[in-house]
Amino acid sequence: MSDSSPLPPLDWPVMQPGWVWLCGAGPGDPGLLTLHALNALRQADVVVYDALVEPAILDWAPGAEHVYAGKRGGKPSARQRDISLQLVDLARNGKRVLRLKGGDPFVFGRGGEEAQTLVQHDIPVRIIPGISAGIGGLAYAGIPVTHRDVNQSVTFVTGHDQSGNTPGSLDWQAISRGSQVIVIYMGMKHIAQITAALLAAGRPADEPVAVVTTATLPTQQVLETTLATCVDDIAEARLEPPAVICVGRSVLMRQTLDWQGQARGEPPRNLDPLGRGRPAESA
Repeated sequence: MSDSSPLPPLDWPVMQPGWVWLCGAGPGDPGLLTLHALNALRQADVVVYDALVEPAILDWAPGAEHVYAGKRGGKPSARQRDISLQLVDLARNGKRVLRLKGGDPFVFGRGGEEAQTLVQHDIPVRIIPGISAGIGGLAYAGIPVTHRDVNQSVTFVTGHDQSGNTPGSLDWQAISRGSQVIVIYMGMKHIAQITAALLAAGRPADEPVAVVTTATLPTQQVLETTLATCVDDIAEARLEPPAVICVGRSVLMRQTLDWQGQARGEPPRNLDPLGRGRPAESA
């Protein structure tokens, strides 16, 4: 679909001057944008975008001003309050503002904070969800976050809080007991503390772990490891964020479902990684 290709026939929403649309750009691959996101890119006067937005996506808004507002842990970046107020100022100046955020704006993306600030300043808002890296990024690695033979629950957690430290409010004992699969966003910086907390909470040392960096992009890397060895394995592989980390037996499904590897001609490593035989046919 080129910049000028028409969208499929539908009563597409019109971005009005003075509005801010908070939009998820997905985990990286531009093809994972929603049609609502593409519609917004074509209408915006200003696109305020995050560090994790794939640059090629901005090419679909050639007529807009592109304003970088990325925040990356441990690197100089704008304060969240300043970003939110910048959106207010742009809208008050009559701009059609697209706030483009990696993944989904309401999943560890500060979108709720920005939307709250806009509403408090009487700025009209539209929310456009996006594919979150904790689901879409793992799918690109061949890891389903749910599988009937593995888990009936999945917990999404962040690896750091507003101070940049491991969240003190997380009850790792409860998470360990209550969720068969744990997906960790922004956890690379504190992976040693996180794995130590999970092991202390009773998770098995040999529990499968996958680390997926730059998920869905051509540079994607996937490390399959275990809870006990992942810290050393990450260091040895020299993996860098952004990354999403999955803890649980669903990681084993990558042995069968590494569809990108199979597209390169690599056969499945194990057709029955869970050791339960062929699944029964279901309606």
